[in-house]
Amino acid sequence: MRNGVIAVTGASRGIGAAIARALAALGWQIAGLSRTGKSAAGQGYVCDVTNEGALAEALRRVAATGNIVGLVNNAGQHDEAPSHMIKAADFERLMRLNATAVVVACREAYPYLKASGGGLIVNIGSFFDKLGVAENLAYCASKAAVGAITRCLAVEWAHDNIRVLDVAPGYIETDLNKEFMNSEKVQRWLARRVPVGRAGRVQEVGDFVASLYATPNGFLTGETIYLDGGQGMNH
Repeated sequence: MRNGVIAVTGASRGIGAAIARALAALGWQIAGLSRTGKSAAGQGYVCDVTNEGALAEALRRVAATGNIVGLVNNAGQHDEAPSHMIKAADFERLMRLNATAVVVACREAYPYLKASGGGLIVNIGSFFDKLGVAENLAYCASKAAVGAITRCLAVEWAHDNIRVLDVAPGYIETDLNKEFMNSEKVQRWLARRVPVGRAGRVQEVGDFVASLYATPNGFLTGETIYLDGGQGMNH
């Protein structure tokens, strides 16, 4: 067992579950935070990340089990709506989950990471952060915010030996979208639009995030790393 605990939000399914499993396979102690309290690996904790008090309490409980040396902010949601019809309440709800909760989780984890001598925060963004996507105004804005949050915290907390990175996946096949992603129409579109010719797999995201903890590089911080099969740079 590696020395320390890594907290993963949204660890019950999809990308979060894959990240939790990959980290556990490397010997890390995992604390999975989710609304259901379920985690694909390690110990699960009930936590709505949009609730500041619940998030603070969950991380306090995690810290009681061992030194927190890592945090993966994976919990999030994707919504679509015509921009001329978007309601302020819906925009703010998505920003609260996808961006504000990231700030709060990082803030609450900070004293534990500092007390542990430093650590790594990985925020899960999206390659939509640099694209103009119709009917995705709120989602794109929230993921662009994740990149900005990552850069600011990386600069501010570097002296505490805390690194912050943004991993931004492209289209990833999950249990929730598997039927849609495997439709003939979508498969043809992916083969034409994504240079590697397919969607990503949750295991690929999980393995990549785990690799950042497996081989720490003290000089790498603040960056957004795109994991999109080359789609975002494809003209």
